[in-house]
Amino acid sequence: MAPAQQEVFDQHRSYLLSLAYRMTGSRADAEDLLQEAYLRWQNAGREEIRVPMAFLTTVVTRLAITHLESARVRREEYVGQWLPEPVVTTEARDPAELAESLTMAFLVLLESLTPVERAVFLLHEVFDYSHAEAAGIVGKSEEACRQILRRAKQAVEERRPRFETQPGAAARLTAQFAEAVARGDVDGFLSLLHEEAVAYSDGGGRTRAALNPIYGRDRVARFLAGIVRKGGGDLRRRLVEINGRPGLLGFRDGEAQTAVVLDIDGDRIRTIYIVVNPDKLQHLPKEDEE
Repeated sequence: MAPAQQEVFDQHRSYLLSLAYRMTGSRADAEDLLQEAYLRWQNAGREEIRVPMAFLTTVVTRLAITHLESARVRREEYVGQWLPEPVVTTEARDPAELAESLTMAFLVLLESLTPVERAVFLLHEVFDYSHAEAAGIVGKSEEACRQILRRAKQAVEERRPRFETQPGAAARLTAQFAEAVARGDVDGFLSLLHEEAVAYSDGGGRTRAALNPIYGRDRVARFLAGIVRKGGGDLRRRLVEINGRPGLLGFRDGEAQTAVVLDIDGDRIRTIYIVVNPDKLQHLPKEDEE
């Protein structure tokens, strides 16, 4: 690849990774898609690349659609709850990562859409492409694209959680949650949880995790205390922002062993996402990394 081509691809890499991650819910899969897009960019003729950004967006989107179509069976056979691969987000790294479209809740919600619906929704609603532009990217007519978007928006609105966090509550509750984890007592968790709290955990069959969601404050509190009692108490923990929400990383021997993400409703923790599948923790920072 000529230096100029390499430079252009590198300029768009962060944006392309952002799109691919939102499409797949997996940092590892997003990286793989970018590798394939890089090869296609490298081998494309000049007549194919009139507008580099449009070419690369189309390649990544269509690769992601194909990937999701092939991944659907694997996700249906997934052991327990499937959760997105967590990513640490900070304003200093990428302000765009703070958008709602990166949250665990939103990425889980997108799983209810077909691959093409997901692409059209993200392109139009998140990345601000016009109907005509989105239609060209996914290879549909503009009218078909409008209908796809209408269905996708309706599905998203019907399922979208609507939580409002009180000022300062997120930082305070996250710190108190970390203290409750360190103690491992049920009462500590009960004082922080919403009455309708839900906990999701993803072990992917690789490590112990609840196969189904845990509903209700009492059950969630006992579940969390049980995790600590059964081996989670010896982890070293760090408060971080994960997928644009308050979170907690647990380390053993310098490697991330668990990622916990909290959704705050008012002044209580409403939803807890726990990822312990080691395949989904590989891109997280080491304990000694900032």
